[in-house]
Amino acid sequence: MVKTEYEIITGEMTALRDDAQSEQLQRFFKTGEGEYGHGDKFLGIKVPATRSVARRHKTADNDTLRRLMQSEWHEIRLCALLIMVEKMKKADDGARRELTDMYLSVTDRINNWDLVDLSAPHIVGTYLLDKPRDLLYTLAGSPLLWDNRIAMVATYAFIKQGDLDDTYDLALRFISHPHELMHKATGWMLREAGKRDMGRLRAFVMEHHAQMPRTMLRYAIEKFPEDERKMILRMK
Repeated sequence: MVKTEYEIITGEMTALRDDAQSEQLQRFFKTGEGEYGHGDKFLGIKVPATRSVARRHKTADNDTLRRLMQSEWHEIRLCALLIMVEKMKKADDGARRELTDMYLSVTDRINNWDLVDLSAPHIVGTYLLDKPRDLLYTLAGSPLLWDNRIAMVATYAFIKQGDLDDTYDLALRFISHPHELMHKATGWMLREAGKRDMGRLRAFVMEHHAQMPRTMLRYAIEKFPEDERKMILRMK
C-alpha cells in the first residue's frame, strides 16, 4: 500500500527520535505542571534535522499540514510550520492568504515560543507586508498567550523593511502584559527596531522605562552602550 505524505513525514520524524534529548527539551520548554508548555511532548529532534525533513516535503498539501499540526509531538508540529514557511516563499498572494488563514486557525497548536518565533514573521508578517495590519491587533487582544506572541514577533518582517510603527504600537499594548514570554518577545522586537533607528528606541525607552517590566527593558537596551544601559537599569 502506498503511504500518504502524512505517513511518510511522521515516519521520517519518529525515526529521528532521541529519548535522552527528549527529556532535556521537555525541561527546557517548561512542560511541567503549571508551566507554560504543560503537557507538550517531544521526540528529541534538533531543529536542523526537522528543517531537513521540512525541505524534503516543502510541497506537502495543506490537508497534510493540517493533520500534522494536530500531532501530539512538538517537533512534528514544528515540521508542519517550517513547510508552511517554505511554501510562503514561492506562493502567490492567494496561496499566501490560504496558508495564513490555516496558520491562524491552529494557533492553539503553535503553543510554545519556538514554534511562534520560527514561523510568525515568515507567515503572518510576510502576508501582511503590503496589507492593513488590523489582524495584528486582533491577535494582540486575544486571551491566548500564543496569539499575543504571534502578533509581536510577526512585526520582525516589517522591521526588516524599516517599518517600525506596529512594533512600537504593540509594545505599548504589551507593556502591562502579565507573562514574561511577552516581556521577552516585546523587548526583543524593540531591540531589533533599534538596529534600524536607535534614536527612536532611545526615546521610547526614556519615556516608558518606568512602566516597562525589567525583562522587557533589559532585552530592549541590550545593544545600548554599557554605561547607558547600566544607568537606565538603575532608574528602574
